[in-house]
Amino acid sequence: MKITREKIVIKTSIISIISNIVLALFKAFVGILANSIAIVTDAINNLSDALSSIITIVGTKLAARAPDKEHPYGHGRIEYMTSLIISIIVLYAGLTAFIESIKKIIHPEEVKYTTISFIILISGILVKFILGLYVKRKGKEANSDSLVASGSDAFMDAVLSISVLSSAIIFLLFNIQVEAYVGALVSTLIIKSGIELIKDSINQLVGVRASNKITHAIKRDICKENEVLGAFDLVLNDYGPDKYMGSVHIEVSDTMSVRDVDKLSRKITKDISKKHGVILHTIGIYSVNSDEKVKKIRREIHNIIFSHKEVLEMHGFYLDEEESEITFDIIIDFKAKNTNLILNKIKEEIKRKYKEYSLNITIDLDISD
Repeated sequence: MKITREKIVIKTSIISIISNIVLALFKAFVGILANSIAIVTDAINNLSDALSSIITIVGTKLAARAPDKEHPYGHGRIEYMTSLIISIIVLYAGLTAFIESIKKIIHPEEVKYTTISFIILISGILVKFILGLYVKRKGKEANSDSLVASGSDAFMDAVLSISVLSSAIIFLLFNIQVEAYVGALVSTLIIKSGIELIKDSINQLVGVRASNKITHAIKRDICKENEVLGAFDLVLNDYGPDKYMGSVHIEVSDTMSVRDVDKLSRKITKDISKKHGVILHTIGIYSVNSDEKVKKIRREIHNIIFSHKEVLEMHGFYLDEEESEITFDIIIDFKAKNTNLILNKIKEEIKRKYKEYSLNITIDLDISD
């Protein structure tokens, strides 16, 4: 029986919760006995990790709900909202720990390390390394950014625990008390992690460029169809992990019938959905001239356009002899300072060579690779 993505995320999160709570309790106990703010800070970090996993479970369950009239695209983006909540919790934990560390630096107190302190710290390091490997592997298996991030965070926790252990060893060997400073360092790294997580979560909610891995794969598979001469303007709308809806333009010969185009577009929609889990709700059509004379003109105009380094792509070229009009789309780099100036230069250069034709040039956005 195939295990669903939801079950993988929940099972892995439960294991993470149990591990982090046990570690947090032991570290808090040892930290209080040893009067070590660094160990207590480490315990708070483990507790925040456990809370994050609980929120991950809630978010995953809510995001898995079926579409309804108010939410026809499903509830997948709830996972991004829960990720933002988790990020804020991580940031708050880091800030709280940092304040306590500063208090200890200003008003230092005697630290008392015992054998059990070292046992707990070393055990915590080992558990976090193993947990990190497990959670990260499961995150990749389920394509869950939350789990992958949790796995990476567990590795970071192990490194931070090593720093706490180092401060204890320094104190025992040289009688130099640095644990408050280590606590400040640990909390600073937690704060940095929280800020980065918040940034990533906001980017997901606002909308980010689709991975070139999936866009290249989809375009490549579309172009495997013999009738397709090119695939462009691929737009993927992200409605949660593994939930994409989108549209694309394809170039086909102007000799194809409407029936043939309809058959082709339906096949593409079905194949892409089956292979990539992406629903292409719209497939636009660019008609391509089959006349050899026009192909030559296209090549010459292509050379003119790409003499401008800001131009990334040209597609949808069609020459209408009846209307004496040349139509095509271009994509200009977002970094270009003056898009209209570039467009006007291109028009001037083409008009000098092809005065008999009017130009209809559309500037498309650089939405995907």
